[in-house]
Amino acid sequence: MILLRILILIIFSAMGYLIGLKNNIEYYGVLIGFVIGSTIMALEYFLKRIELGSIIGGLLGLVIGILLSYLLLYPLRIFWGDELKTFSFIMMSIFGYGGFLVGLSKGRVISISNIVRSFKSQGIEENYKILDTSVIIDGRIADICETGFLEGVFVLPQFILQELQHIADATDPIRRARGRRGLDILHRIQKIPEIRVKIIDEDFPGIKEVDAKLVALAKLMHAKIITNDFNLNKVAGLQGVPVLNINELANALKPVVLPGESMKVFVLKEGKEYNQGVAYLDDGTMVVVENARKHIGKNVDVTVTSVLQTTAGRMIFSKLKEDYEREDLRVAK
Repeated sequence: MILLRILILIIFSAMGYLIGLKNNIEYYGVLIGFVIGSTIMALEYFLKRIELGSIIGGLLGLVIGILLSYLLLYPLRIFWGDELKTFSFIMMSIFGYGGFLVGLSKGRVISISNIVRSFKSQGIEENYKILDTSVIIDGRIADICETGFLEGVFVLPQFILQELQHIADATDPIRRARGRRGLDILHRIQKIPEIRVKIIDEDFPGIKEVDAKLVALAKLMHAKIITNDFNLNKVAGLQGVPVLNINELANALKPVVLPGESMKVFVLKEGKEYNQGVAYLDDGTMVVVENARKHIGKNVDVTVTSVLQTTAGRMIFSKLKEDYEREDLRVAK
């Protein structure tokens, strides 16, 4: 790098010498070429240490300051004309320098992503959705996409892809199978015509937690997060980031069961309380059946007594149909 800079100085000095040779000022030409080369390298050093947003802000502030001073001095020029040249130069210098300093400090918030987003917002806004690792491994997202209920651009950050690859390379066979399943689900989603998977390199080196990176990226891109992680859902909601939770969708799509309705269930195992049996509906909803311990391994008719909605899902409490009807008769008498 040092040799390259020395070479640049030699080239500029040689060019200055050749130009000065035509005007009989060779030595001055060498000096001017050396100064120009040094100035360019100094600017390079300066620009590398200043953010692009600060440079853009500083230039905008400089232009606005000069224009403002020109507008303020315009009425005075009508009366005094050329007598204000020195004063005009001073005013423009002060306003321009002040605008440059203000723009330099305020321009730090300007970034390429913000500029691109501002242009996009004037046209058709892209419907970005960021995929979480848990929802990819879960796999139900691919089924939902194939039904056509979800569309748009699915954003896949590199740090999520790396986490999936790390899981797929794990020594634990269960963990390895989960990671490979997640990669297969991504390939499946990429083949769906209504979905465009966009892999981005955006990262946040100052943030260690993957969930925190997801929330920061969603805020940056004005995107939604697709997840089935309860904690991520809460954290994102607190920070104003919209979340599409697959578990909440699944609970919302479960058939509505009201007290008094009858159904046939298969009693699978013993419940926590005395003499209880536990069954499951096709959608995974747990059905607790009173006095059904002796019916484990059998299909029985039950009547719903109550429905409890929890964060983990829906639980249905029921009684054997004959017990329920017997109680109704007793109450009627």
